[in-house]
Amino acid sequence: MSLDFTFSPEHEAVRETVRRFCREELKPLVEQAEETEAFPRHIFKRWGELGLLGVRYPEADGGSGLDKVSDCIVREELSYTSQGFASAWSAHSHLGIWPIWRAGTPEQRERFFKPALAGDKIAGFGLSEPDGGSNVRALKTRAEKVAGGWKLTGSKVYITNAPHADFLLVAARTRAELTPEAISLFIVELPNAGFDIQKLRKEGIRASETGLIHIEDAFVPDDCLLGAREGTYPLIMESLSENRVGVAANALGMARAALDAALDYANDRIVANKRIGDYQAIAHKLADMSAKIEAARWLVYYGAWRVDQGTLDSAMAARVKLVASETALEVSEQAIRIHGGAGIMREYPVGRIHRDALVYVIGEGTSEIQRNIIARSLGFKP
Repeated sequence: MSLDFTFSPEHEAVRETVRRFCREELKPLVEQAEETEAFPRHIFKRWGELGLLGVRYPEADGGSGLDKVSDCIVREELSYTSQGFASAWSAHSHLGIWPIWRAGTPEQRERFFKPALAGDKIAGFGLSEPDGGSNVRALKTRAEKVAGGWKLTGSKVYITNAPHADFLLVAARTRAELTPEAISLFIVELPNAGFDIQKLRKEGIRASETGLIHIEDAFVPDDCLLGAREGTYPLIMESLSENRVGVAANALGMARAALDAALDYANDRIVANKRIGDYQAIAHKLADMSAKIEAARWLVYYGAWRVDQGTLDSAMAARVKLVASETALEVSEQAIRIHGGAGIMREYPVGRIHRDALVYVIGEGTSEIQRNIIARSLGFKP
């Protein structure tokens, strides 16, 4: 039996590259992006130039040829600087194009996947619906076969990148029955006359752009049915499971950022001629925060290792996402408490981090859904 808890030199090089990019190019943009709720579109091109959009894809397909551990390192470091930026990256580089790489026709890969890897086109993933909650099988958006293609009708909500996307992967029901085989994915180029996209205002991840989509008789040609086949529901679930490990890395980055901000404040803030970090109540909070982050860190990277080994299952993905997202939420709240009144002032980052962390106990499958998945793996039926 062999255990190795060190990152390789290649992994450390990826981390340093992303940290430098975040420090020099992303951090100066965060405040304006948060205030205007507008993503700086040119960043996608920079990500493409640095190979960060293709981390998980083989070099033969235009990617960087790295592993899931590297993917999680990128996510962690982006989220440390801005979860809004990291959310836009994730919706594009994984959910928006991974199914195309996995199951798209050669023409679809050439037309959509390759320019998205370069950052020349922005992608998103249209799955969530106003009435659907976490029950993917119950989605109501439908696709009707017509001459030369399909007509889509329905609605999608909370779709990251939708307001400025060049194309979206959209899940729709191609048959009436509530079975996996009845759900398919379509690549929808934007603008599309049948798509009305409204930009949503948000409390969290403000630096990303999120949309509500009304779809009415939107024509999608036959060559934009993903993989030229119906019934790609299993691909959706496969994508979501792997992405839960990814968003857990996002949560880890947020938790680290909150702890570091709290440590700085605990060192700098003096009360009664004493650093507040030297008071036991504050010191114990910081100790708990540090311990929980360390536990989440190794669960996240164990999950990434399981992806690379091809042994990740839905229950393990749920455990990773549950622990990391709840850790980010708890740690960011404690960071606010340590800051006291300063914690709700926008000149400090902890309020933003906490708002962003709240998104991830809801998005990508709520904590309650993760617990249901885990409970079912234990033989129960909640």
